[in-house]
Amino acid sequence: MPSADASRKSQEKPREIMDAAEDFAKERYGVSSMIQSQEKPDRVLVRVSNLTVKKADEVVWVRARVHTSRAKGKQCFLVLRQQQFNVQALVAVGDHASKQMVKFAANINKESIVDVEGVVRKVNQKIGSCTQQDVELHVQKEVCNLVKANQPKGMLTKKKQPSIFQIYVISLAEPRLPLQLDDAVRPEVEGEEEGRATVNQDTRLDNRVIDLRTSTSQAVFRLQSGICHLFRETLINKGFVEIQTPKIISAASEGGANVFTVSYFKNNAYLAQSPQLYKQMCICADFEKVFCIGPVFRAEDSNTHRHLTEFVGLDIEMAFSYHYHEVVEEIADTLVQIFKGLQERFQTEIQTVNKQFPCEPFKFLEPTLRLEYCEALAMLREAGIEMGDEEDLSTPNEKLLGRLVKEKYDTDFYILDKYPLAVRPFYTMPDPRNPKQSNSYDMFMRGEEILSGAQRIHDPQLLTERALHHGIDLEKIKAYIDSFRFGAPPHAGGGIGLERVTMLFLGLHNVRQTSMFPRDPKRLTP
Repeated sequence: MPSADASRKSQEKPREIMDAAEDFAKERYGVSSMIQSQEKPDRVLVRVSNLTVKKADEVVWVRARVHTSRAKGKQCFLVLRQQQFNVQALVAVGDHASKQMVKFAANINKESIVDVEGVVRKVNQKIGSCTQQDVELHVQKEVCNLVKANQPKGMLTKKKQPSIFQIYVISLAEPRLPLQLDDAVRPEVEGEEEGRATVNQDTRLDNRVIDLRTSTSQAVFRLQSGICHLFRETLINKGFVEIQTPKIISAASEGGANVFTVSYFKNNAYLAQSPQLYKQMCICADFEKVFCIGPVFRAEDSNTHRHLTEFVGLDIEMAFSYHYHEVVEEIADTLVQIFKGLQERFQTEIQTVNKQFPCEPFKFLEPTLRLEYCEALAMLREAGIEMGDEEDLSTPNEKLLGRLVKEKYDTDFYILDKYPLAVRPFYTMPDPRNPKQSNSYDMFMRGEEILSGAQRIHDPQLLTERALHHGIDLEKIKAYIDSFRFGAPPHAGGGIGLERVTMLFLGLHNVRQTSMFPRDPKRLTP
């Protein structure tokens, strides 16, 4: 007599065969073979961001990641994500989708890339969890197209057409993710609720490829790309020339100890702390107005929220006629044009970031507020801070000054001019009226420095004296000093930190959020 186990198995086998026979949709789903450029199908993939009510009742192909999947009875809800945009898709058992197809769709691992063909359908109730709130992709028994028929003039009739739904896995993600994207975009609130999962910074950075997929990260780095574009666009319109400068140099460009030493054949070389010297050489070579965008290296063992050992510098240098304020005004206007451009062109990205990190809109004045260093000292002393006349601003004092300026002038962006000469690099031009001051300036956003600049010394004798004062080996900067011996125009410039500008414009709290693959004293990967 057969065992109960064998009897059950004998009953299950015909059922499996029957199920397989009933899978009328088996040709319309599955795992696709690896794309090795075997063919170019005549198929147009529609961007998720373009799925709007204008495409209602159209059959479209979409390639996206499976953000979430949820089975409910005989149907499955998928959220398909493409960069910072997502749309809901519905697969339901019916004339065009088998239960096996629904089960397959429900079991696709999160973050897998899929090609989906479906019908764009307008929904009656907005889908609040998706960016495409007015439509969804789904299977229905028929698509109704309005067509002309033998009807009285002006009347239309509906023609019923079968819809097709297909879903193929293009790249299957592993089932266990190192972090959940929903956790990674959850707003951090004071006094975290118990059980409210968020993702810490190290986990994010250790798994940066996944973290960069979040809607917040997508928005941050698209806006950062916009900063570079606006910087370049604005300066080219002002008549500047873009240059490229070497990053392997023979001497520390800032004259300090915070420099990375590298082996250069039988000698040592250094990673550039700034393109400063080469920008100036280009001014001496009669380019008049130059800018560059490139990596900057600082060997500072600083583990703060705003320091990196490698960052992107947006650098400007410009010859002027009579006063370095000509350059200050040009740089300030460039930044103002960037701020305006971001507010006009990147509202979607700003709002996306604000959902996770709420922040007041960035405020600035035209013309830009310019304070002298002595005025800033007076404001700080009035607020109870004790500082010497030749003392540099500490980070806490910078932030306090930013709050005081905001209260008094209602701006997040301002210039601080006439820094003490003692706290500036060797090539900074001294103030002709006060030997303790210099023709130098910093620019600030939300109380943090984003640009440091100055009029440069263009006289070789004075430059030599200042270099010796700073203890710099003249032989190592001989080529630099010699470039001023054959006639050099008065000039000034500055260097801007791209990551800081991004961080402070968006009101974020750590520069690692705005560095795609950050480098700091403790991080060299990924």
